[in-house]
Amino acid sequence: VVTWNVGTAMPPNDVTSLLHLNTGETNDVDMIAIGLQEVNSKINKRLKDALFTDQWSELFMDVLSPFHFILVSTVRMQGVILLVFAKYYHLPFLQDIQTDCTRTGLGGYWGNKGGVSVRLSIFGHMVCFLNCHLPAHLEKAEQRKEDFATILHMQQFEGRVANGILDHDLVFWFGDLNFRIESLDICFVKYAIDSNVLSQLWEKDQLNIAKSTWPVLRGFQEGPLNFPPTFKFDVGTNKYDSSAKKRKPAWTDRILWKIKSPSKGLGAGRHRPSRGVLSVSQLCYCSHMEYTVSDHKPVAAIFAVQFASKVDKPPVEIYVADEWSRPEQAVVRYKMAVGFHRSSWDWIGLYRVGFRHPKDYVSYVWARSGRGHPCAQPWCPPGVSGLQVMFSEEALPKGNGEYILGYYSNTSSSIAGVTEPFQV
Repeated sequence: VVTWNVGTAMPPNDVTSLLHLNTGETNDVDMIAIGLQEVNSKINKRLKDALFTDQWSELFMDVLSPFHFILVSTVRMQGVILLVFAKYYHLPFLQDIQTDCTRTGLGGYWGNKGGVSVRLSIFGHMVCFLNCHLPAHLEKAEQRKEDFATILHMQQFEGRVANGILDHDLVFWFGDLNFRIESLDICFVKYAIDSNVLSQLWEKDQLNIAKSTWPVLRGFQEGPLNFPPTFKFDVGTNKYDSSAKKRKPAWTDRILWKIKSPSKGLGAGRHRPSRGVLSVSQLCYCSHMEYTVSDHKPVAAIFAVQFASKVDKPPVEIYVADEWSRPEQAVVRYKMAVGFHRSSWDWIGLYRVGFRHPKDYVSYVWARSGRGHPCAQPWCPPGVSGLQVMFSEEALPKGNGEYILGYYSNTSSSIAGVTEPFQV
């Protein structure tokens, strides 16, 4: 999980260290959620972004696609953006994807402040990612509490389970939460930072204080703040605010999580989960001082999430030959799980390995309805009965390459089945 208030800046050229792509850790990472605040949202800029995606989203898609991460969902409210990526082979197990946003700026009329969320079922467990930008300034702690409570109250999702944010089995809450350091003066705060005695600042951090006193924060957890305060820096430097305002450094940019209490009703499988079914360990919680385009430093956290059970059958299984060397080999067989809600607008896309998002296909065919027949193709597993479609010669890519097929479900706006890579 990454949070970054980018201060209306243009994206930097390189975000590999921010995404931990050069450490080997990302080989084991299955999903990445990126929350941005203060993305440039001037009117002329927004018109361009309505026609295209914004430059920040483009950058992250470009950087992550070679590592087999696909954009699963995104939501934007003015300058607040949330992007959720996953490795392509997990896509069939990410279902019931919904987004929501809540404006809290100017009494609820303006989206410069508020929260955006992406919720989804991950291997059968309901998870919500919530990116917030809360009110600024030291004295606004109560307003931050009220705005967070408003966001939790306003955001509602459709379906039988997890209608509210806190109904999810697991919530990640992050963003520019704007909590400040109480009581201590700027000289002492800077002394503690320079002397690396950050623990002396923790007990005066408003969010740490609030966690023990605000009922709305009950159950939210956070790792130790072993990195320097991430706000406010002179842009282009690692030097804290030297302007006339001389703002006091603070940990405004935070990443927390909450596991649903087992007493809170039924889980996604309509059963009452036993205690300890879900565990979260934080492997890393750090800021990235090397980025200087904004007056905030980005913050990243890596988590290991252990689910008690795992849905291991995709909604749609697709069978295809290891290689399409002639047009007549471009045959696709597929079968649907019992209870899968198909639509006449479903389609099967042919994607080049390294694609960026579900609409980034080379070509597609409509997924036919009808009765399945036993498969006579040599590459089909024995006894498979399924539906069959074929790509026309004109739809096939020119030149060689590695591709995968994905079944796109219009009902769930997600990919419900994928193949292993094969040659065309």
